[in-house]
Amino acid sequence: MRFARVGEPGRERAAVQGGDGVLRLLPETLGDIDGQFWIDGRRDEVERLLTSNELTEFAGTSERFGAPIAKPEKIICIGLNYRDHALETGSPIPEEPIIFMKAPNCVVGPNDQILVPRGSLKTDWEVELGVVIGARARYLDSVVDAAEVIAGYCVSHDVSEREYQLERGGQWDKGKSCETFNPLGPWLVTPDDVPTPQALGLHLSVNGVTRQDGTTSDMIFDVPYIVWYLSQFMVLEPGDLINTGTPKGVSLGHDDVPYLRAGDIVEVSIDGLGAQRGVLGQA
Repeated sequence: MRFARVGEPGRERAAVQGGDGVLRLLPETLGDIDGQFWIDGRRDEVERLLTSNELTEFAGTSERFGAPIAKPEKIICIGLNYRDHALETGSPIPEEPIIFMKAPNCVVGPNDQILVPRGSLKTDWEVELGVVIGARARYLDSVVDAAEVIAGYCVSHDVSEREYQLERGGQWDKGKSCETFNPLGPWLVTPDDVPTPQALGLHLSVNGVTRQDGTTSDMIFDVPYIVWYLSQFMVLEPGDLINTGTPKGVSLGHDDVPYLRAGDIVEVSIDGLGAQRGVLGQA
């Protein structure tokens, strides 16, 4: 299944796409696709409604897609999780996952405008596999247990301001949390439709020029390990988002690759999870 949220900002409706490829609205009684959705086990009800053909087909053709999860409690990111990306930035290969956070309110829809912060000269891009948590995870016993707490996967764009991140006091969070800095979606794809999350192609272009073309098979720490590892240091709650790292091809570390400016068009996709198209504006 693929979950989505369609409509204007703050007024999105939850929707689902089954195996027939048709997008259908969920009853408003089921609420939004947020942490409580997974806590209450509403996915089971959605499956029942799909099977019994009780859902209304979505007739919109140009409706905005919002982020496929509403108001995550936290966004946890894994830095330098692809060997080729670590090498291009001149960083050593991490021995343990590097963890940093993004402000949850920087999440926007997959095709919403991305704002270059005021005074920014080094706004950069990062296509990432997003993992959404579907059950509380606290001190998971083993990596194998991670599969039981994953709600699904999505396309995540970890936009970054490198000066703020690396040259303004050493705190990554402030270079990662600017408004609109996490376009997400369009789909939240459930694990049964992503049998091999470590074999997904990731792609990103700027103004039609390919900048990133990698695969999740190059991750240093794979998805199950990341989820298990994080649960040893914090409690993961339903609806939380994990950004799992980016392959090589970012502007950072390449003097001949310009950073983003207002008017640029960034296209992002992951095989089987959908695509984004963001136009850059000025904050």
